[in-house]
Parts: sequence; structure tokens; C-alpha cells
Amino acid sequence: MQNAAFESVFRAMDTCKRCFILTLALAIFLIFFENSGTTVFGFTEDNELTETMVEEALHHSPYFNTRRYDVEDVGDDDWLMVERNGNQFVVNGQPFYVNGFNTYWLMVFAADQSTRGKVSELFQQASSVGLTVCRTWAFNDGQWRALQKSPSVYDEEVFKALDFVVSEAKKYKIRLILSLVNNWDAYGGKAQYVKWGKAAGLNLTSDDEFFSHQTLRSYYKAHVKAVLNRVNTLTNITYKDDPTIFAWELMNEPRCTSDPSGDTLQSWIAEMAVYVKSLDAKHLVEIGLEGFYGPSAPARAQFNPNSYATQVGTDFIRNHQALGVDFASVHIYADSWISQTISDAHLQFTKSWMVAHIEDAEKYLGMPVIFSEFGVSTKDPGYNSSFRDTLISTVYKTLLNSTKKGGSGAGSLLWQLFPDGTDYMDDGYAIVLAKSPSTSNIISLHSTRLAIFNSMCSWKCRWGCKKKNALETFLYHDDL
Repeated sequence: MQNAAFESVFRAMDTCKRCFILTLALAIFLIFFENSGTTVFGFTEDNELTETMVEEALHHSPYFNTRRYDVEDVGDDDWLMVERNGNQFVVNGQPFYVNGFNTYWLMVFAADQSTRGKVSELFQQASSVGLTVCRTWAFNDGQWRALQKSPSVYDEEVFKALDFVVSEAKKYKIRLILSLVNNWDAYGGKAQYVKWGKAAGLNLTSDDEFFSHQTLRSYYKAHVKAVLNRVNTLTNITYKDDPTIFAWELMNEPRCTSDPSGDTLQSWIAEMAVYVKSLDAKHLVEIGLEGFYGPSAPARAQFNPNSYATQVGTDFIRNHQALGVDFASVHIYADSWISQTISDAHLQFTKSWMVAHIEDAEKYLGMPVIFSEFGVSTKDPGYNSSFRDTLISTVYKTLLNSTKKGGSGAGSLLWQLFPDGTDYMDDGYAIVLAKSPSTSNIISLHSTRLAIFNSMCSWKCRWGCKKKNALETFLYHDDL
């Protein structure tokens, strides 16, 4: 059986180095489980994956154990911009499905030499389980250790800290989604822009005037221009030219409750997406929405978590149809939106919420969708780590069901990943990999699946992704 397995794999091999390594790893993976006699690709007869099986499989594969996420594994020639091809992300003509995470405070930690090492530690740990994209803040407005102290006035040391984050991410082959302002008060947000406007003599009565007042719009545009045109002091690469940056996010969780029609926010999105593209046509742009359905799609409102969600001024389908927006973003917080107490209803909502948005991204938008925040808080009544693992698995399995059909489900970003020793920053959602072995294994397995899928589906490597073979058992195992 061993010779037959190797011959089958080598017939499928291409000349590209990464396909070779992935294919060789797969051959070893095949042989290991063929010889075990009790499982196929880490699944029991009931199609249940065990942590021990994952550990053994990875241990017996030298590629996944020691080379898979080696920071030197991808040269600069391969470190190219992420692009969009229809409803799929691609890098150098190769599909790029995303398994990623959020850690919002990286710039602030990098600004202090005593905590800067935590940024490197986090990227190393994320890389070790195959996470490839990190979403973080490229803003801190008027607060402690602010990047932007007042409109267009920056703290150079904090900007250098952001330089470090970008530079360090590249070392670990992690790409960044950089968010440019907050809807909420943390790190300044739209409220800080309104304070600046009032200090300049503007007659402002609502934080939502951030979206409508021309002066505040100009403040935001100036910040966008400063970030995109920033020349990294460590790499000498301008941000708008750096492939390390996966995408620009217009705002974290924009809402405009003063205008439930959605017109005000739509106008802002339309202007700002085009503005970002006018400065940087190379990078992808996304809005940062939570995914609530609005007035333009009344039939889809049934999928909203509650009636209030239709009144916050956002409109998932309409917003994402704005010129310049490349992919959709959706957040998943059943414990905030449905009920705080843990229940199976959270899992049911998560799946239906995801399926609805994947369908809409395919039918109405023709673009990928990333579920860019999801998690569960340890502070929720009834919380246990097993439920968290089940929630994460539900998200991953729903995405894989889309992946195998060539659908718009393009990836997900955990909220949120922390290195050890940063518990004081935990909002309840933090995952520390070293303290969460079962969660770490689930993340690593999903990364493995996506890495193999991305390679086997490569047009460059010419390994047809629709080919029926034993690999599909590992990638999809039944209908998930």
C-alpha cells in the first residue's frame, strides 16, 4: 500500500515547491492512517475527529510538524498582494482561503518596549497553528498613547510601533487587515472626531455627525491618507505598496442609529471606499460591518438576531454594493445578540446567520465574505471550553461546506487571540493557545485543511480541486 500511495501522489505533483511539500506531507498522512487500521484521515468510524489523532498525524508528518509554518518558507517573490477573483481571494493565481484572528491592541503594545515582545510572541504562536491573517487597529485617536493626537497630528513613536507590527507580521507570513477608525468610544472612535470638531467651533449634536459633516469627513480622509502613504521606517515600504496588508477596513462595526433608513451611512461608505481606492488601487477594501440586514432586503430581516438590528442604520446587501468595496464582512455574537446564557440556540443562529450571508454574497454581491469576528465569552452564564470548541467547529464546518462548492465563504477571524501574560486585557473572549490545547488543535486542523485546499486548487500547480480522491475525506468528511 505504501508504494501505491506514493506513486499516486507523485503523479499529481507539479514542479512548484510548495505543492511538492504539501503532496509529500499528504502521502505520509495517507500511509500513517492506512497503517493504523482503525481510522481514515483522523476520523473514527462515526466521522469524529479526536485530538490524539490530530496530534499523531501532525507528529508523523515532518512537513506539518517542522516546516509548515516556518517563517522562512515563503520568499519575497511569493509574497504578493492578495487579490479578488469573483467570489474568491487569490494570491499569485492561487486560491487563498483564510483562517485568521483578531488582536486589536498590537500597535499600543509595540509602542512600549516592555510589551513589544508580546507582538512577536503572538505572531509566532498564531503562525504555529497556521493562522494567516490578523485584524488589528491602525488607529488610536486622542487617547492614551494616541497615534493621532489631534486631526492630522501624529505621534511618530506610535507610528513606528505600527511599522513594527507590519514588519513583524511579514516575518511570520501573517497578513493584516488594518481598521482605520472605531464606531465605538474605545481608542477614540467617531466620538473623538466629534470632540475635535466641537473644539474647532463646529455646532455638532450627535456622534453620528461623523458620517455626515463635511469637516469630519475631511478629518477621516486625512487620516486615511496619512496611513496609506506611510513609509515603514523598518522596511522602507509604503503601506499602500506592502503585500503584508491584506485589506483596509473603513471602520470597526459602523452604525448610524440616527438614520435607520441607512442613507447616511450608505453615503459615507460610497465616498470613503472610492477615496481609499483613489489612493491605493492595489489593496482590497472592506467596510467592517456586523452584517445586519436593513430596509433594502426586508425578506432577509428574519435572519437578524433581533428587531433592533434593523434600526442601526446598516444594510448588509446595499452597503456592500457600493463601488470600491471588494469583500463583505460579518460578525457573529450570539451571546450578545440572542442571549448571554449559553445554549444550543447560539449554534443554530451561528449556522443560519452564516449560511444566509454566504448565499447573499453569492447571489447579490458576487464577492467573498469573511466572518471577521466571532467568539464566545468566558463570562457568559453556562460557559465552558467544550462549548467554545463546538462554536468554533460550527463556524469552520459551515465555511468548509461553502469551500467545497466553490462558494463565497472565504474565511473567518477569531475574536480574539492573546499571548500568555496579557490576561489583564481580556474582555472574556481571549484565547491563549498554550492554555487551550483542544481549541488549538481545532484551529490547527482547519488551517491544515485550508493550506492543502489552497495548494491543490492552485491553477499554477494544476492539481484540479474537483478531483475525487481520498483527500476529500480529510478536507470535508461527509457533509459536515
